[in-house]
Amino acid sequence: MIQLKCCVLIPTYNNAGTLKRVLDGVLEHTQNMLVVNDGATDNTADLLKDYPQIEQIHLAQNKGKGNALKVGFAEALKSGYEFAITIDSDGQHFPEDIPVFLDALENGETKNVLYIGARNMSQSDVPGKSSFGNKFSNFWFRFETGVSLTDTQCGYRLYPLKEICTLKLATPKFEFEIEVIVKAAWNGTLVKNVPVKISYDDDERVSHFRTVPDFARISVLNTWFVIVSIFYIKPRDFFRKVKKKGIKKFLAENVLKHGDPPKKKALSIALGVFLGIAPFWGFQTLLVFTLAVFLKLNKAIAFTFSNISIPPMIPFIIYASVQVGMLITGEDISFSLENLTHDYGALKHLKTYIIGSFALATIAALLFGSVGYFALILKAKRNIATDNG
Repeated sequence: MIQLKCCVLIPTYNNAGTLKRVLDGVLEHTQNMLVVNDGATDNTADLLKDYPQIEQIHLAQNKGKGNALKVGFAEALKSGYEFAITIDSDGQHFPEDIPVFLDALENGETKNVLYIGARNMSQSDVPGKSSFGNKFSNFWFRFETGVSLTDTQCGYRLYPLKEICTLKLATPKFEFEIEVIVKAAWNGTLVKNVPVKISYDDDERVSHFRTVPDFARISVLNTWFVIVSIFYIKPRDFFRKVKKKGIKKFLAENVLKHGDPPKKKALSIALGVFLGIAPFWGFQTLLVFTLAVFLKLNKAIAFTFSNISIPPMIPFIIYASVQVGMLITGEDISFSLENLTHDYGALKHLKTYIIGSFALATIAALLFGSVGYFALILKAKRNIATDNG
């Protein structure tokens, strides 16, 4: 704890019944502790008087776990700590798991890492709503960051304080623990799980999580994060990767040499081309990443080929779509300015364009996907022959 400049941070609110056991358990491992009394109305303040060796912050008003954590992070950083292990005060976490976090930090690939305890959610005393909420949270975290975790809701964590304190964190309550890991991942911090034990004792555990309002806030937060992820984070990361590697190297490493089988790559190409041509203007990026995730396709490949509709290509795509639409509907459209502007001519021909656009998108997707599939199969055979030779 001393060498790594790490402390244990305990936010607490009306958990006097279990707080003493938690404090005593942590003191067996370290005295580098900080307790944030989040405006408790029970005898928490009196109990903490028996622990003068522990650094304490007493907030006058209860403002939520997220706010208490932010106050604690700032104070811990001010006190010279670089990492903080957070433990809930309701007794569900085991202080003897503190070395699990320290070992992971000491032996890890980077110090810019946020470790989250991974609970055994299948054990008999885990409430059903907790298990469901965790699966729900894991899914959206993966969608928003591309990182797969088995537990995103456990409050037993190790935070890198310098990195966390640079983030703009707005939420004050339980949803904070979702906000902080998503924004940390977006900011380049590695987010990983480490195994921890868990105890749900209904006789002594006091939970302040209110199912309907707190779950609603988390849902709203995830909705916003999905929008930001699709329209900013994923395109940003994609172009950063392309810029860093260069287009040629990116295509070689992320498309041609990616571990996905040729069929999956070809389907990703087809999806990208279809959505790039189909008349989903303004929603193409959203649809590309959403469908790539749900269909378990290669997001990078799909997004790359969806850019077939870059601005210089749009007039040609629209023209070709109208021509295909005319072949299907038998309608004859003049492209003169007078015909398109007089008596809402452009709107009258919109049906023809839409039909042609979907038809063209389907044809192009099949063509690009098929060519890509056979090209990838051929390249794979050549690579095998080269390796054997």
